[in-house]
Amino acid sequence: MKKIVVLGAGESGTGAAILAKEKGMEVFVSDMGEIAPMYQALLDQHQIAWEAGQHTPSLILDADEVIKSPGIPLTAPLVKQLMEQGTPILSEIEFAARYTNAKMICITGSNGKTTTTSLIFDMLRRAGLDVGLAGNIGNSLALQVAQEDHAYYVIELSSFQLDNCYDFKADIAILLNITPDHLDRYDHQFQNYVDAKFRITRNQTSKDAFIYWSEDPVINREIARIQPQATLYPFGCHEQNVAYTDGIHLVVNSKPEVTPLRVPLEELSLRGKHNRLNSMAAGLAAQILNIHNDVIRESLQQFAGVDHRLQYVATVRGVRYVNDSKATNVNSCWYALESMTSPTVLILGGTDKGNDYSEIDALVKEKCHTLIFMGKDNGKLIQHFGAMGIKHISTDNLADAVQAAYQSANKGDTVLLSPCCASFDLFKNYEDRGEQFMKAVRNL
Repeated sequence: MKKIVVLGAGESGTGAAILAKEKGMEVFVSDMGEIAPMYQALLDQHQIAWEAGQHTPSLILDADEVIKSPGIPLTAPLVKQLMEQGTPILSEIEFAARYTNAKMICITGSNGKTTTTSLIFDMLRRAGLDVGLAGNIGNSLALQVAQEDHAYYVIELSSFQLDNCYDFKADIAILLNITPDHLDRYDHQFQNYVDAKFRITRNQTSKDAFIYWSEDPVINREIARIQPQATLYPFGCHEQNVAYTDGIHLVVNSKPEVTPLRVPLEELSLRGKHNRLNSMAAGLAAQILNIHNDVIRESLQQFAGVDHRLQYVATVRGVRYVNDSKATNVNSCWYALESMTSPTVLILGGTDKGNDYSEIDALVKEKCHTLIFMGKDNGKLIQHFGAMGIKHISTDNLADAVQAAYQSANKGDTVLLSPCCASFDLFKNYEDRGEQFMKAVRNL
């Protein structure tokens, strides 16, 4: 009997373990941290052996294959030992894809993944397709394949998930943008991160689609270098693209034989330049799947957006509070600041991932009158922004950060939580950070 070891018992790991068990394999799950009660219950329900708070080498090193949580780096000692002895290490996505014939619509990029993934999922559901939402959002792909396999999956993929994909193939691959992120996981070499993102085109043929932002210089350079085999569908601001804006409309024209989709920009439910690009990518994916333009238009006009991404919270004494906790890198914060139309108090900080904050310098000077730093260690933020002459306040918890913003903001201002950083110094994840921010604002 084939033995599968799963490292990490979160959403993806638990789903992979259940799928492996359903396929008749011997399964063992190991997590160095605590396992959430809901996942413990699922593992017990399926009679899957597990351990928490440790990795027992004797129970792991004899695996035929290991499915690794994307949060575990390849440099972890046990992972290195497995690699040295030649044990195959897979992502949950790679493993799950073996057991389904579904169409895979896969989205990656440094920013905009969740919004674009959710928007495509909305379009496919409105069209009446049998579709699942997976990857970084929704239930794990493996759990859905095991329990309720769908005809289509819309999958948000991080670079970490792509790292251990080998035979997996996207029928439609979408690459939104590439800016420096997670460099602490890639030896502080940007090209290593770029290579990970481009794994989304791995195994594609001319029958598959590769949708990409044509104005990203990094993407253009890599396309010229590796020459993807898929059919290319560029989107951007100019009419030579198959999706673009003409200044009045968002236009999607993926197929010459189909009437182009035209939606007035003022009717788009998602605002801001970055969301126009996300909408183009989503519209292209839907057209390629032969979804009618009327359905795509309805989704673009009615889609409500995603939590923790430029999410309006409340107006308190004439000050708007906006939760952009999902901005876990500098480029994402850039997009948030670019969309601000009022004087801004910016709350930022957390676990630095090798960030270069100079990318937002111009927008900080233009839009912000106060910066609130929120983290266990704000030294790098103080060093970078302290010389700008902009008021800054250092705090080490969210409650103090919100109070400092409340005291600093004037009527008509916006208080924007857009941290630029990961959340793990003070919070469980970005969702926890966003929820705590919204609670603190509502308690003002």
